[in-house]
Amino acid sequence: MRGRIHSIQSFSTLDGPGIRFVIFLQGCPLRCACCHNPDTWDPAGGTETDDGALLERVLRCRDYFGAEGGLTVSGGEPLLQSAFVRALFQRCRAEGIHTALDTSGCIVTDEALSVLDATDLCLLDHKMPTDALYRRHVGCPIAGPERFLRELDARGIDTWLRRVVIPTVTDDPDDLRALYALGERTRCVRKVELLPFRKLCQAKYDAMGIPFPFGHLPECQALPKL
Repeated sequence: MRGRIHSIQSFSTLDGPGIRFVIFLQGCPLRCACCHNPDTWDPAGGTETDDGALLERVLRCRDYFGAEGGLTVSGGEPLLQSAFVRALFQRCRAEGIHTALDTSGCIVTDEALSVLDATDLCLLDHKMPTDALYRRHVGCPIAGPERFLRELDARGIDTWLRRVVIPTVTDDPDDLRALYALGERTRCVRKVELLPFRKLCQAKYDAMGIPFPFGHLPECQALPKL
């Protein structure tokens, strides 16, 4: 199975438990105002490869994974290439390698959900607290990610809910408490993770000649105390 990748990070501690081999896939249907990787949007960009070649690279790093580490597939939006991710995850599962899917949950098709059959952990970005903010700053309704979370729960797949804390947009303490409450009442959620908004991506936007929608906002200096 062939797919298009943007980049690879062979040693990460920020994309799931333990030490992770992270593959960033090419292509995304969303236009999140806080996106750090606008160079992943074009589904025709990146480099074409196959799941077998990627597995070989993952296997070369498995000695570093320890008891908790493994493979994380991110993006872009990895579920744009659902068949490719499923094939890669199935290969990893056969080798005893933990698989994590980092997704926005915006694609809820039968093919996308079939990836969950070979997924050990989902890092689900719950980007905004309301449907209005989702539509304005993400480019999709909140219904997709909420349905995706229900599907994860029905399948009993361990899930981390994640949100970027953006000053004046997603930093309201009541909204963040509501996110934690969502995690508490959803059985599959093992962790709620708040991530501080950063603007290291500004150089990418400048190089691409496009505006960074949240470039005028300050970085998050400290996560709210709830």
